Amino acid sequence: MKRDLGDGFEVDDDPSRIDVDAVHRFLANESYWARDRDLETVRKIVGEAVRVVGMYHDGELVGFCRAARCAPKLFYLADVYVVDAYRGRGLGVELVREMIDNGPHADAKWFLHTEDAHSLYERFGFEKPDYKLMERPRR
Repeated sequence: MKRDLGDGFEVDDDPSRIDVDAVHRFLANESYWARDRDLETVRKIVGEAVRVVGMYHDGELVGFCRAARCAPKLFYLADVYVVDAYRGRGLGVELVREMIDNGPHADAKWFLHTEDAHSLYERFGFEKPDYKLMERPRR
């Protein structure tokens, strides 16, 4: 579903529009969570995502996120980003809103990991981990 945000910005969940090479460049070179992730892995996770949302400015991909299904009605929000030149305009909020609130899984349970964007996700009801959440770090 495409949603016009004005000023040449739009969000769209059409997977055929995602520029996987651009997603790879950002994740492998600019993100803290996927540094050095190889192109084939990015192609695979984008292709296997239950939903992807792109943020576009005049047709160019400037933001991205994906959802992985963990179980029925349980989804993992991953690889959320807006490129540096477009940050500070509320675009990340719109990107997450499209994925979490406006999509087909709005009634589902979601979880994610972040080191630096807690306030963004709190707007959408994400809370700090409770006593049930455990994580085994990558080895």
